[in-house]
Amino acid sequence: MTATDTHRAIDAVWRIESAKLIAGLTRMVRDVGLAEELAQDALVVALEKWPETGVPDNPGAWLMQTAKNRAIDRLRRRKLLDRKHEQIGYELESDQDGYEEKFFDKLDDDIGDDLLRLVFISCHPVLSTEARVALTLRLLGGLTTDEIARAFLAAEPTIAQRIVRAKRTLADAQVPFEVPRGEELAQRVSSVLEVIYLVFNEGYSATAGDDWMRPNLCEDALRLGRILAGLMPKEAEAFGLVALMEIQASRSKARTGPDGQPILLLDQDRSRWDRLQIQRGLAALERAVQLGGSDGPYVLQAAIAACHARAATAQDTPWARIAQLYQRLAARTPSPVVELNRAVAVSMAFGPQAALPLVDALLQEPSMKQYHLLPSVRGDLLFKLGRREEARVEFERAAGLTRNARERDFLLGRAAECA
Repeated sequence: MTATDTHRAIDAVWRIESAKLIAGLTRMVRDVGLAEELAQDALVVALEKWPETGVPDNPGAWLMQTAKNRAIDRLRRRKLLDRKHEQIGYELESDQDGYEEKFFDKLDDDIGDDLLRLVFISCHPVLSTEARVALTLRLLGGLTTDEIARAFLAAEPTIAQRIVRAKRTLADAQVPFEVPRGEELAQRVSSVLEVIYLVFNEGYSATAGDDWMRPNLCEDALRLGRILAGLMPKEAEAFGLVALMEIQASRSKARTGPDGQPILLLDQDRSRWDRLQIQRGLAALERAVQLGGSDGPYVLQAAIAACHARAATAQDTPWARIAQLYQRLAARTPSPVVELNRAVAVSMAFGPQAALPLVDALLQEPSMKQYHLLPSVRGDLLFKLGRREEARVEFERAAGLTRNARERDFLLGRAAECA
């Protein structure tokens, strides 16, 4: 194996194993920043040794053992053993040299629980949404600071500072490394799901830049969603989110043309949709419903996505059913964006004249002032009603609001059609 092949293998191993490594170390040192540092130390050793010795048969175990050894050395140097004794309620044994190894041997127990704890720490409400997203991609997604910065079109120092501040905030707040219970659990699960879906959405419809999609972010979010569903097998909303992301991601190859230009849902070649992903999504949706989550926000959105997935052609789409589902979603989680989506479904089911008042009712909504899809939808309704000049104004306004170059070109094209 060449050095290049070895480095590719190390990168792949790190993406797979880093979250488990950091989770296990965090359980021991009770400091997510230190845990990540120890994991990075192990990665550096691998980068030095594996090109010469080859990739071990069990690279994850090799990295964990190396990180344990580094952690033991640090604990000894910093004389933290007594404090660690107090934290875990052990009595200091006379044979202290043997103690560290015994203590670290426990790190491999309950790795699933450790991962779940790391999920809840990364998405803790004490952090800002931006910090939660960055820290989750760093600790659980295995992305480098540079990769996160490029994904969100941000400066690398900005992302680095965001991650450092997030870890410092968690340490200062003494956030416990545990799975929350009772009412707090539901609130925290909601925060975790929000972060994962934010990552997915940024990949599915990039808010800025030259590309309509960033597939790697979608893949990272899907992987995190699957991990969460596996760790919380009775959480209906986790399966609902996985179902939603699987079905939406199934359309990826059909969403852009040869030159990267956007292709709207109704114009897509459905033979290019990934049927395996659709099957996985429908299975996750069925699981969510079996768990009693039919009215959960993500389950309802997945049910809407499933209506599209099951339709053989655009003409077969059950728009009246979709409008009903959006109405249920609006009752569950009132939102101007949900209302806008409901208006689109109403338009398709009952005509643009029925939908225009729903859209016009959102024009005075403060949170929608800079939301480019509002004038975009309104422009489409006006175009269908034959009010071409008004439609042109709306499309041009939408183009001025979006920060995505592909979307801007598409909207200006719609405006040109109105002439």
